[in-house]
Amino acid sequence: MDVAIITAAGRGIRFKSNINKQFLDIYGKPVLAHTISAFQNSSKIKEIYISVPGDYLEFCQKNIIEKYSFTKVKKLVFGGDSRQESVYNALKEVPSSTRIVSIHDGVRPLITTEEINLLLNTLIRENKKDSKIKGAILAAPVMETVKVIDGNIIKRTIPRDTVWHAQTPQTFFYKDILKAHSKALEDGFIGTDDASLVERMGFKVYVVRGKSENIKITTPLDLFLAELVMVRNGRKRRS
Repeated sequence: MDVAIITAAGRGIRFKSNINKQFLDIYGKPVLAHTISAFQNSSKIKEIYISVPGDYLEFCQKNIIEKYSFTKVKKLVFGGDSRQESVYNALKEVPSSTRIVSIHDGVRPLITTEEINLLLNTLIRENKKDSKIKGAILAAPVMETVKVIDGNIIKRTIPRDTVWHAQTPQTFFYKDILKAHSKALEDGFIGTDDASLVERMGFKVYVVRGKSENIKITTPLDLFLAELVMVRNGRKRRS
């Protein structure tokens, strides 16, 4: 069985809103609801687990899960103090029979069902070629020049063709990502994403080129850009 974990426990301090950004509306529908829809519509994803702030459990259940009839959502999980802790909390709730877990940011509402399925298929295919490949993620090439600096002084320039922006979903075999999170907790290691935890275990993570528009809603400008993309793609849906 393949499942999804959606992280929606962030407080969105940088957004400077009295409403958590995952619950803000885009065309009358919460950001998180747009995100869940892509996984709900995937024939490959059988169950969905969502980490949310403890004080939003009831709100999320009534105003998102029940309102939009997300039948694949099996449980809302208490979010932790960090994204990594929130994912780990959800991983412990996933059935032991799970084969693959697709982990996604709740505030990336522009993800598509096709991309979700592509990652699942890619992981299976590439693992058959190389058993060390335990994960597959979406990423997009960096478009601007990247500098390594010390204070205000440039130390070196990194070739752009070697640097990509990691996105989500990040898809892994369940037993491997669970082991990676458990080991990180044991070592007191905090990674910048789930792939980094798998990498430090000595496993390989395959990169699938994603779209630059698969943005994470972090600022009001991101919300505006997401609205424009939805209009262009015909995904504007009012409820």
